[in-house]
Amino acid sequence: MSSAPRLRPLHRPLVWFTVSMAVFALVCLGGLFLDDRELAGAAIWAKPLKFALSFVAYCLTLAWMLSLLPGARARRAGWWAGTVLTVACAGEMALITTQVIRGRQSHFNVATPFDAALFGAMGGTVVILWLAALVIAVLLLRARILDRATAWAVRLSSLIALAGAALGFAMTRPTSGQLAQKDPSLIGAHSVGVPDGGPGLPLIGWSTTGGDLRIGHFFGMHALQLIPLLPLVLSALAPRFTRLADDRIRLRLILVASGFYAAVFALLTWQALRGRPLLSPDGTTLAAAGALTVATAFGTALALRVRQPKTGSPNSRIPETQPV
Repeated sequence: MSSAPRLRPLHRPLVWFTVSMAVFALVCLGGLFLDDRELAGAAIWAKPLKFALSFVAYCLTLAWMLSLLPGARARRAGWWAGTVLTVACAGEMALITTQVIRGRQSHFNVATPFDAALFGAMGGTVVILWLAALVIAVLLLRARILDRATAWAVRLSSLIALAGAALGFAMTRPTSGQLAQKDPSLIGAHSVGVPDGGPGLPLIGWSTTGGDLRIGHFFGMHALQLIPLLPLVLSALAPRFTRLADDRIRLRLILVASGFYAAVFALLTWQALRGRPLLSPDGTTLAAAGALTVATAFGTALALRVRQPKTGSPNSRIPETQPV
């Protein structure tokens, strides 16, 4: 009789950083009400609030995933990777907050030598964060953890999150307008086809007139939370739907869902790179979304199929008594 996996403590530095970001999010909310300054068309405390909330979800999930690693060697490597990632995240938030206090734009700002130095330091923290997340993803890929459905949900979500985080590097490329300037004050942009700071969705600020790479960045990184929830949902539904009690079917559904998530991430990124706003998709985007929906429905139907034993085969003969 197999025993349930032993619960291990969560990664303590990541947990404490998560708590600090939850508290800091409350500070940012206060800033939204008490500080009427705006930057690039948005309330100046909106950016640190978004980063704080994102780090709460991201780091707490990683702390849980690291607790799944078996073996002292893997857990030690995971602890160091998680600790390095925590330091990088803390550095990123400190730099963003410094610029908020100064009333200066944090990302892409090279207007003065000091602004450029801070932006360069932010780039360094992002590289360190990404590399630490890559180490964690490799550890999860190699580890045998829990049941197969949960294991692959954790592995695939960490890979998609890495791809989502990597979109941040694409945002640092200078736009054509910036290249045409002799001494640009900004290098890089969130938006594609339109300047940053234009009309956007409330609070999150995603452009409503052009493409926005933050959409794919956000969607990809938070695969880390959404995909691992699916095995829990499937297990909860298993008593009502007998097919879901089969671990092979749950695994197939996880693979289909992960493929769907990765494809939606690619579609959102492609739409942004073509300069199309999220809420105004063109015919090409709609056609791709329709094809993806059909393919996912077909894959789900195949995943739910139960193979019946062939008539006359030894497996099809049901004995009158079952051995104890």
